[in-house]
Amino acid sequence: MFFASDNWAGAHPRIAERLHASAAGFSRAYGDGDLDQAVYARFSEIFEREVAVFFVATGTAANSLALAAYNRPGGISFGHREAHIIEDECGAPEYFTGGSRLHAIDGTLGRMDVRNLERAVARFAPEFVHAGRPMAISMTQSTEVGTVYGLDEIKAISAIARQYSLPLHMDGARFANALVSLDTTPAEMTWKRGVDIVSFGGTKNGCWCAEAIVLFDLDRAKEMAFLRKRSAQLFSKSRFISAQFDAYFDGGLWLDTAHHANAMATRLAAAISGSSVARLAWQPQANEVFAVIRTEVANAALAAGAAFYDWHAPAGFDGQLGEDETLYRFVTSFATSPEEVDRFGELLRR
Repeated sequence: MFFASDNWAGAHPRIAERLHASAAGFSRAYGDGDLDQAVYARFSEIFEREVAVFFVATGTAANSLALAAYNRPGGISFGHREAHIIEDECGAPEYFTGGSRLHAIDGTLGRMDVRNLERAVARFAPEFVHAGRPMAISMTQSTEVGTVYGLDEIKAISAIARQYSLPLHMDGARFANALVSLDTTPAEMTWKRGVDIVSFGGTKNGCWCAEAIVLFDLDRAKEMAFLRKRSAQLFSKSRFISAQFDAYFDGGLWLDTAHHANAMATRLAAAISGSSVARLAWQPQANEVFAVIRTEVANAALAAGAAFYDWHAPAGFDGQLGEDETLYRFVTSFATSPEEVDRFGELLRR
């Protein structure tokens, strides 16, 4: 009953097999091999246009380098106050950009409120050197609390980005989970709605270690190549990242794993809703479920082998926590089975 994080899950067998098959022989290094080139082309096919792809080791590196690609002196990037770049990157975006700042935007349940965003951006006049100047907008899809920006919401945020001539970055650590939740295409969820650069995550969705920066602005690609090298993110044996993405995309595996993770979250939400000792904090839209549970019941479940975390109440949470209750986060993955979800539901029923 492992619901602590989708990072706890291993690698999908088909991805592990492709890694093993790529271990023999020789290939050009540093992203120039035949398999590398084929995967770059596959990314362009998926996004329905030519894109520039840069493999990196972690989502933190992807997010930080994505913002660094648009860095400027006195730069300020805007994101939801609970976004990963603000709360969970240990200052990496500021470090990679050499001192740019992050400005927190309020919004309900992980999503920036468009009016708050526009007011915040407008506050910083680009010619007023003392305050700094807007540099980028970053949105997380799906969000840190399992919600998803709809296509119209993405378009509204990109309209503000265009109004102020700012790039729009999408932190897609759980890109596939959001994609299948919206039942849309990568193109429709990104550049067709005004997104300029994506941190494309595969690690949480069945890969061993596969993250990529996807640039729609090809003029930025040359600079990104130097930024990646300088930040020690250029893999020599990049074919092993390509092998993962090659298997990930083959036959739509990446969509299948995301569908499964989301379906398990729905199943888990139903089990929680049917309990007398727990309730959903809000409806999940991807593969993260948040629940209010009696603390003693949660502790008993943890003691019985379940793995999950207590969580702080996010902005916009309007539920009430009793003195004997705690908010908890549960994350499902490609490796979550219906049986372990049902076992957890049985623990709640006891």
